[in-house]
Amino acid sequence: MGNFKFGVSLRGIGGRDAWIAKCRRAEELGYDVITIPDHLGTGSPAPFPALAMAAAVTERPRLGTLVSNVPFYNLALFAREASSTAALLDGRLDLGLGSGHMKSEFDAAGLPWQNAAGRIGYLEESLGYLRKHFDDEGLAMPRLLIAGNSDGVLGLAAEHADVVGFAGLRQAPGKPPGTFMLDNAEAMDDRVAYFRNRAGERDVEYNMLVQRVVVTDDRRGAASAWHDETEHRAARSVDELLDAPQLLLGTVEEIAGQLETRRERYGFSYITVFEPMLETFAPVLKELQ
Repeated sequence: MGNFKFGVSLRGIGGRDAWIAKCRRAEELGYDVITIPDHLGTGSPAPFPALAMAAAVTERPRLGTLVSNVPFYNLALFAREASSTAALLDGRLDLGLGSGHMKSEFDAAGLPWQNAAGRIGYLEESLGYLRKHFDDEGLAMPRLLIAGNSDGVLGLAAEHADVVGFAGLRQAPGKPPGTFMLDNAEAMDDRVAYFRNRAGERDVEYNMLVQRVVVTDDRRGAASAWHDETEHRAARSVDELLDAPQLLLGTVEEIAGQLETRRERYGFSYITVFEPMLETFAPVLKELQ
């Protein structure tokens, strides 16, 4: 099934020197992709200038957004940012797109919040807009990652994306917008099956955004601790958490085995971890590279 690819989502700049050090450390540890999320609020960096700096101080990793929240933006301004960054990155940009899901960020910024259908429609509109803009600028479209959990976003990914991104989170029923619950393994089966059916014979790479990595001799203890810390998000039994593809719990060898098993089951060959797991996950990365 080919080799694994590993990425890290770096969530804050921390100043020029700190950002350079983090990017170089990710490259030194062997990560293949450095990504930046797109959130609003204190401490949340603008992704594109951070990516341009990352490109200037590294040589090997690809660089991307995971993901740009397209409904934040006027499409003309977003296309200009994306194409300028693509030109500076000289073929290393992975442009990740999503429909947005944190209503509180829109509200705090005074941005209009549409229902899911409206946001997904805007994401779809952006795809055509971006392709025309890149063509007008004489630039090749970057590799396109589209991430989400809904039928609508996965349908767009099936038609347009080079990489489909899964995080296995969904809005918790009856809870305020932005309150998420973790899909269990069977729910992930359903989402992947839906995507595969829509994508048909298209060759698409599968990304999993891992929520937690704990290297431990006590998998069940780690799952229990995560469950107790995040009861509103988990809404799952400890046994379900042990089987959830969004969590990597166990020894280095056990985690490597989990990734191989889940690649076989779901197709996840591109694995992204969050910045706090940069060092924790590195031995697993070495085990599988």
